[in-house]
Amino acid sequence: MTETSETPEVPEEEAVEAEAVTDSTENEEAAAAVEEATEAEVVSAKVEPAEATEESLPKEEVVAAKEESEDLPAADNSAMSLDGLAAGAGEPEVLIDPIGRLENPAEGTFLWGTGRRKNARARVRIRPGDGDFTVNGKPMRDYFPRSMDQNQVLGPLRTLSVQKKVDVWVNAEGGGFTGQAGAVRMGLGRALMTLYPDSHDVLREEGHLTRDPRMVERKKFGRHGARRGHQWGKR
Repeated sequence: MTETSETPEVPEEEAVEAEAVTDSTENEEAAAAVEEATEAEVVSAKVEPAEATEESLPKEEVVAAKEESEDLPAADNSAMSLDGLAAGAGEPEVLIDPIGRLENPAEGTFLWGTGRRKNARARVRIRPGDGDFTVNGKPMRDYFPRSMDQNQVLGPLRTLSVQKKVDVWVNAEGGGFTGQAGAVRMGLGRALMTLYPDSHDVLREEGHLTRDPRMVERKKFGRHGARRGHQWGKR
């Protein structure tokens, strides 16, 4: 008689548990594989790309880059020579001599200028000096106590920034303080123009070389003054 091998029957509950275990292991393995793949992508993204070399670039781009580098001027960090400084290379053009004078008068001589305003006249003489300012034998600030007149008189010196480089002597006559201040301004501007020939345009633009044409209007007959009429009276 032949013997037949019979497979033992597994209960249904155990079979279901075994299938659940196999499914869970497969899910865990798949999740682990996904995590490894994402980590590999992150690492590859963090790696910086290698710099492009001449071998990796096309020949046309390499030739163009070399031509551009040759066209650029080389930076010269060396100091400027004394000859270049003397010639004024690299410096802005200066209207007025920064040392203090362009025309140096001889010893004992002066540069003169005459100014007029209203009925006043002023003869101004200047020399390179320390900034002394004398009007009719008195200091300028004592002769012209009003700040308005002082600013007008000092206008040409302030325009050229030479208040401490020029000595000024003035002989003024006629008119009042306002007329004499305007006359001194005009005479001083003319004298400074002879001392600083390049300053003509600057002084002209500021009005230091132009006489103020305003004068007192004359009295007319039948009037108390230039325009003032008689007061009307009823009786």
